[in-house]
Amino acid sequence: MMMERKKFVIIMAAGSGTRMGADMPKQFLELDGKAILQKTIEVFLEACPGISVITVLPQDHIAYWRNYCLERNFICPQILVHGGITRFHSVRNALERVPDGAVVAVHDGVRPLLSPGLVRDIFKKAEEKPAVIPVVPCVDTMKVLEMKDGELSAIPGATADRSVLYGAQTPQVFHSEILKEAYSMAYDTSFTDDASVLEKYGKSLSFMIGERLNIKITTREDLLLARAMISLNKD
Repeated sequence: MMMERKKFVIIMAAGSGTRMGADMPKQFLELDGKAILQKTIEVFLEACPGISVITVLPQDHIAYWRNYCLERNFICPQILVHGGITRFHSVRNALERVPDGAVVAVHDGVRPLLSPGLVRDIFKKAEEKPAVIPVVPCVDTMKVLEMKDGELSAIPGATADRSVLYGAQTPQVFHSEILKEAYSMAYDTSFTDDASVLEKYGKSLSFMIGERLNIKITTREDLLLARAMISLNKD
């Protein structure tokens, strides 16, 4: 019988959040009385008690987060890692703290509305599959456009078939040794998430349906939507 892999989660919270237009990075803004980052971490603690948490933060906000956890009595042992110049470099920094033979989730710190059930389901699938990516079907009509002279215009003959388009979410879950191998490559501008790094490395991916409400809070509108969803769930 194979020994169960130890679970890790890398919480990506190193962004500056400039699109939010707030005084502090968006991961520290409050949602339902708690920092968005705290609410995100709590989902993983509920889903997988004993999971090892690695939190990737802006260098100049590590002390802030330590103080926040102390003042709010947020008791969660965490390995704090400073972010790199890109998301790729931030994940690479965090992976230095993850051993081979583990299973590791990489999750956006500003996706706090996923369910513990989704986390458990992805980890369960990752027991058999070395790279599991949650996706949601595209529901909008897609247009293929380009920017010319400050105006958007259609690209003649280019169409997008909505029926085969899916949006990738996090957490993306991997066998740690495979993810670490992939992150040994040189940085490429095509790397937008961990799945794209694995694909460039030549590894196949497995997919499962994620959750429509697992939104990434990037703008003020996203924050308003998240607050509304939490309010409705309380009713």
